[in-house]
Amino acid sequence: MSHIKIVHYEFVPRGETVNKEFYLSVLKRLRAAMRRKRPETWINNTWMLHHDNAPAQASLIREFLTKHETTVVPQPPYSPYLAPAEFFLFSRMKFSLKGHRFQTVEETEENSIRDLCAIPQNTFQDALQNWKKRLERYIKSGGEYFEGDKFD
Repeated sequence: MSHIKIVHYEFVPRGETVNKEFYLSVLKRLRAAMRRKRPETWINNTWMLHHDNAPAQASLIREFLTKHETTVVPQPPYSPYLAPAEFFLFSRMKFSLKGHRFQTVEETEENSIRDLCAIPQNTFQDALQNWKKRLERYIKSGGEYFEGDKFD
């Protein structure tokens, strides 16, 4: 079974806060990783970034993304379960790490990375299809809040 090649991940260093400056630096590293690891989508500018509603997304971030012609799929307000990290990735990572005791932060990070990289490609593709269905449901509902995974 093939595994997806993760484009970018990182952990917030101890003592750091996720603010607009930190987030901007993450976006710069993400763009560099896209250029290196997905040159075909980089050259064609066919990649998209799905933003959540984090306060760190200030005008500085929007200006950066606009300047670099990054296609952004916005996160509708009050809809946290539209983001794949929320409905797919976090719960999966929690499940795989549950019950393990790690002695250091580094050990926790290493195991998290291992588990992330072990997720099969088809599982990520299924999550992408689920994400599309969730966005369609949100649009059909006129932006109203909804719960659950029933999309019909």
